[in-house]
Amino acid sequence: MDKKTASCTTILVGKHASNDGSTMIARNEDAGSGSEPQKFVVIEPEQQGSTFYAVLSDCTVQLPDDPMRYTATPEADPSQGVWAASGINAENVAMTATETITTNSRVLAIDPLVPEGIGEADFVSIVLPYIHSAREGVLRLGELLAKYGTYESNGIAFSDKDEIWYMETIGGHHWVATKIPDDAYVVAPNRLNIDHFDFEADTSLYAADLPNLIEMYHLNPDFEGVNLRHIFGSSTEKDTRYNNPRAWYIQKHFSGTDAEPIDQELPFLCYPKQKLTIEDVKWALSSHFQNTPFDPYGTGTPAEKKQYRSIALNRNQQVHILQIRNNVAPEIAGIHWLAFGPNTFNAVVPFYVHITDTPAAYRNTTKVYDPTNSYWLSRTLALIGDSDYDRYSDLAARFELDMMAYCRRIQQQTDQGWMRQDQHSSFLEKANEKMAHYYIEQATQLLGKMVESGSQKMALRFNLAD
Repeated sequence: MDKKTASCTTILVGKHASNDGSTMIARNEDAGSGSEPQKFVVIEPEQQGSTFYAVLSDCTVQLPDDPMRYTATPEADPSQGVWAASGINAENVAMTATETITTNSRVLAIDPLVPEGIGEADFVSIVLPYIHSAREGVLRLGELLAKYGTYESNGIAFSDKDEIWYMETIGGHHWVATKIPDDAYVVAPNRLNIDHFDFEADTSLYAADLPNLIEMYHLNPDFEGVNLRHIFGSSTEKDTRYNNPRAWYIQKHFSGTDAEPIDQELPFLCYPKQKLTIEDVKWALSSHFQNTPFDPYGTGTPAEKKQYRSIALNRNQQVHILQIRNNVAPEIAGIHWLAFGPNTFNAVVPFYVHITDTPAAYRNTTKVYDPTNSYWLSRTLALIGDSDYDRYSDLAARFELDMMAYCRRIQQQTDQGWMRQDQHSSFLEKANEKMAHYYIEQATQLLGKMVESGSQKMALRFNLAD
């Protein structure tokens, strides 16, 4: 079976780089085809089982006997695997895990990929239910990689209320991870991203023999220091068009950096010029090089508009921002912000995660088109919006502003009221349902406004005054 890839963009925000002291790990899940329907579910411990079957590689993984409940955003069609993709577990540990990255021939010659191993489709399902901290997530996945190997190169992020760890797989069995500084943020496109690395630091984790591997095979091209991107990554023409521009654009806005879109040495760790909000992260993951010649909707030449791979694009299947808050009780600290479809015409909803079920409009995504659920409704908005961005973008901006204000208001009321409830889970589920219902209602109204506005400009019309 052909293995699909997830060509995504990841953003990580440390707790001192965020406006409210929360950790945030976020990612666009992008697919190779136009539509790969997604859903939002809760996986209970009894659903987890004692083994996990990796469909794409015909690999069976033995699982521990003490899983926790967790949220997940899997495929509506499981024929190519679960692809749980993102989630937060009962201990407020978050994980996002379908970022395809690059490597080089030197690494693959030493440690080839393992066709019968584990991969992006499997990682969340076999790791997230069993970990109690972000660091523990790195160590568990590292053990699984050593045992089973992987068939692809991956970037994975873990977070808890205090720490964010970013991990990259190297070859078939090796891996490396680094703790993100609390005052830093990271933009990680589809390339090996970690640059400067200290094997002696307590903020570093790695496969035990990795330093020896570098030394034995003369992998370090630098005269001084260790730069993992130079050692294990790529530096290709594709990177200059497909990967680097995404990091460049977000770093330019968040940090005010002065660099070029094709720069191969854009930093991994970055520091924002002001604290970052949920809205900032969503904007970044919805961006398409606005106010540059490279915006597909802009005024550049046809060649400029197609020069670089945009962040938001038709292959966005979902965007999630996994937020672990520090200023509230643990029972309401985990928030799984979620939106489906291309990000130029959607809005994220802040779902509480200490629940037993998710709203039907997000849970019951069908494999075939059905605009009554969030995934297909959001894709419809994006398709119509894309046909005339200038006409529809202001409608979409007002929709997103209204959605964020409404959801934040519900969130404030829920945060304040949950302690007075006997059935905490039910109370949070009702808040989630209220926000999901409002999204469907307002998105449907937006669709109606777009249809009405667009109908006035149809070519198939006739007026005696024309």
